[in-house]
Amino acid sequence: MRRFLTSLLIAAAVLTSVPAFAMQVVPPGNRHAEQPDIPGASVRRTKGTKSTFDRKYDKVHDLLASDHELMAKIRKVSAAYGIDPIHVIGAIVGEHTYNVDAYDRLQSYYVKAASYAGESFRFAYSGEDVDDFIKRPQFAECNGKSDSYTLWSCREDVWESDFRGKTVDGKSYPNNRFSAVFFQPFYAGQTFGLGQINPLTALMLTDLVSKVSGYEKLNEKDAGSVYKAIMQPDISLAFVAASIRRSIDDYKQIAGMDISKNPGLTATLYNVGNSRQRAAALAAKNRASGETVWPEENYYGWLVNDKLDELERLP
Repeated sequence: MRRFLTSLLIAAAVLTSVPAFAMQVVPPGNRHAEQPDIPGASVRRTKGTKSTFDRKYDKVHDLLASDHELMAKIRKVSAAYGIDPIHVIGAIVGEHTYNVDAYDRLQSYYVKAASYAGESFRFAYSGEDVDDFIKRPQFAECNGKSDSYTLWSCREDVWESDFRGKTVDGKSYPNNRFSAVFFQPFYAGQTFGLGQINPLTALMLTDLVSKVSGYEKLNEKDAGSVYKAIMQPDISLAFVAASIRRSIDDYKQIAGMDISKNPGLTATLYNVGNSRQRAAALAAKNRASGETVWPEENYYGWLVNDKLDELERLP
């Protein structure tokens, strides 16, 4: 029932979205006067490395300011996906300020661990490969979806409605996200590389990235190739840009709102994910209220908007 309601909400939002000529452009800047609360896990992780958010921000800012080759790649990939480079910059800055350190030893360990593991690891939970898991009858409705984004989004919806926190056929499943249960490597941290891409996100966006950037399509049967793609800087940047492009398109098509002029919002969506569902929820809220309710930034996006002037001055 929850899956049906989610699909119905998204379909209704698409059918009743504001026409293109009446598209609402979300104003720049933050809706919150003060930064929203930062999650405790991020606070503890930063304290554990004897650092601060200010220091981590300065590190990633200095890295971007001094690495002219990287900045050139960011501009190039942004142009390919039709977005302003500030959106990619914002995503990278947010990740390395709140989730990892630009020079985090632990992150380096994960990268090395993955490279040494080669093909010995897989996407699985409790001994069951995700490729076998998605063959269960609950996922039958997803089989006709040919695009990787709609296909894996459907599978994620099925997980949420039919498996998350439930016991199915005598097997219990954690009350956690699909990406965390089946796609979490080494039981510690589930994102990798420059853009901290989640393996499930990479699988969702692989068709778009293949079409625009020409990289080989990924699939869940070859975990090694997925990790290699999201850790290789050039390919990782393509997935960052594709994720942002997808969020912008979702909000236009579903909520009738153009968020492309507000990097704090695209950074927020990069951080929290699920842009389809969030756009549909916003569209429903606007219809119910009869007024314009703007999307809001979280702590991560708030920083990007707050630092926008200096981020836009990066070479």
